[in-house]
Amino acid sequence: MPGRAAGTRNIALVGPGGAGKTSLAEALLFAAGAISRQGSVADGSSVGDASPEARARGGSTELNLMHFDYLDDRYALIDAPGSVGFAADGALGVAASDLAIVVVDPDPDRALLAEPTLRQLESLDIPHIIFVNKIDQARGSIQTLLESLQPMSARPLVARWIPIRQGEKIAGFVDIALERAYYYRPGQPSEQKEIPEDLADREALERAHMLEQLADHDDVLLEQLLMDEVPDRQTVFADLSKETGQGQIVPVLFGSALNDFGVRRLLKTLRHDAPDPKVAAERLGTAAGCAFVFKVSNSGTMGRLTYARVFGGGLKEGAELQGPDGHSVRVGTLFAVQGDKTVKLGEAREGDIVAIAKLEGVGAGEWLSSGSAPSVPEVAQPTRNYSLAIATRDRKDDVRLSTALHKLTEEDRALQWEQDEALHETRLKGINDEHLKVTLERLKRRYGVAVDSRPPSVGYKESIRKTVTQRGRHKKQSGGHGQFGDAVIEVKPLPRGQGFRFDERISGGVVPKQWIPAVEAGVRDALAKGPLGFPVVDVAVTLVDGSYHSVDSSEIAFRTAGRIGMSEALAAAAPHLLEPVMKVTVVAPNGATSRVTSAIASRRGQMLGMGPREGWSRWDQVEALIPEAEMQGFDAELRSLSQGLATYTAEFDHLAELNGTLAEKVVQRELEPA
Repeated sequence: MPGRAAGTRNIALVGPGGAGKTSLAEALLFAAGAISRQGSVADGSSVGDASPEARARGGSTELNLMHFDYLDDRYALIDAPGSVGFAADGALGVAASDLAIVVVDPDPDRALLAEPTLRQLESLDIPHIIFVNKIDQARGSIQTLLESLQPMSARPLVARWIPIRQGEKIAGFVDIALERAYYYRPGQPSEQKEIPEDLADREALERAHMLEQLADHDDVLLEQLLMDEVPDRQTVFADLSKETGQGQIVPVLFGSALNDFGVRRLLKTLRHDAPDPKVAAERLGTAAGCAFVFKVSNSGTMGRLTYARVFGGGLKEGAELQGPDGHSVRVGTLFAVQGDKTVKLGEAREGDIVAIAKLEGVGAGEWLSSGSAPSVPEVAQPTRNYSLAIATRDRKDDVRLSTALHKLTEEDRALQWEQDEALHETRLKGINDEHLKVTLERLKRRYGVAVDSRPPSVGYKESIRKTVTQRGRHKKQSGGHGQFGDAVIEVKPLPRGQGFRFDERISGGVVPKQWIPAVEAGVRDALAKGPLGFPVVDVAVTLVDGSYHSVDSSEIAFRTAGRIGMSEALAAAAPHLLEPVMKVTVVAPNGATSRVTSAIASRRGQMLGMGPREGWSRWDQVEALIPEAEMQGFDAELRSLSQGLATYTAEFDHLAELNGTLAEKVVQRELEPA
């Protein structure tokens, strides 16, 4: 039988962590004959989740790539991590997919975790279906589940199947498009039987409802229904395929990946309803001979691998294409990917996902093209809310650390590192604590660099309350030319946020003009660390008087005088501590809002406002001001209060005065010997 699609169709498995996406991928591979036995995530025998970090956690820590053939059609799978900390790794690959399967839990409360996924797919205009996994564990009704899911989707959910119950268990399903009943048989195709008599009336009602939903997008079908005509099966399937592929409806199916329930019928659905690669190519605006790079990997014995999806024709090893900046790029060896295994390819065809060896100068989110590159899909990046200060345990590893971090951040777009010169620490920033914990494990396993980590230092500052006039005098005689500098400065506080200002009111040349910049430099030296131990901000300094020696005065002498005068002035000007305050925006299901506001209050937070999240049902948005010192662990607390759904963004807002016991503890900690 010839294949239905021209090219390889790319199916993305998405949804919340723990729903069973990797298990479903394993079941699809087994049902299609791509593997001889169905492995398990729990016992570490699955094709996906093969990295040591994923095996240790029993869940995806990076995207998994797989492929299979079914009825002469070829499919590529992108199994995207569901955990918030690792979801960014699959985002670009999902954006280039033909269709996404949103895998959800049969428990309505757990199924709600899929809303962010559904919203993201809608924003990218990616056709998708919902597969309710673990149906053998379902306790409520499918109808209740659909009613819970529908407010989360801007597109109508269309039930393709209705369950057949035997006692408390679901024994199979009725396909209301085919009007056939199927009974589950573990490890085998479902057995087709007649529709049970007690389900005949319900099947008729559900089918009529499905046809009405389809008719909303098909005037011919609508006219048939109005005339009480029964549409033929071919018309129904054509509408299901068209409206699914165009993203007008979201079909809902169910089964059990671990028990192989409903998996083969899901394969049939993919065969008929998943769009051809050319549809995604049109959505992305690609031309002939393009490849979209969605991930880079530096792990394993293969060295640097670039993962890309091929559009607009085939791709051969040695092909000359253009990189994102127009430079010429030569395509290296091509590989097909099956979990952690690779197989060399002579040529990739339309729609294929391939790994390209030794391809330099092209990163994730960029195009290889034969002409002008298409635009990059606008994929929302999760905010990096978690930071660690890291330091090598062996100083000899410092250079290796820099190289390793460069490679890790190249392959993980959600990871970032920087040198904080003011606080003298290397900061690693990621999505959450779990994300960075896995990153440090990879750092040690792949590159042999062990680091110590701790919460990053808070960027405290200090300022003054009083205006002070102070003389700074530096005099040193040690034979020959001595050193002499004398500067009188007036130091006064500035309004918050004004920074630093330096002026001079010298008359009579008591301080020669060539040495006034040296006084300013000395003043700035003193600002680096005030009497409380922190950088000083929001002060104005005016040089008002001084004296010099025709032989012994010099730039270094006046710089030293400026530093001495400023240090003494700051100590006498009522110094006080300032702490950075962040403006925080939290989005959370409204059932968790009261707990979120309590958490903010417990962190010395100040509420700014609260209201519904625009465009989302049953979600709220909370804005508040929270001191940076109180942000540590905030992300983990939000997850625990909201089933892992609440997220936040934070940006520096202002410096606020910190007094009392809290200030005393900060200063004491800073002034203690290291």
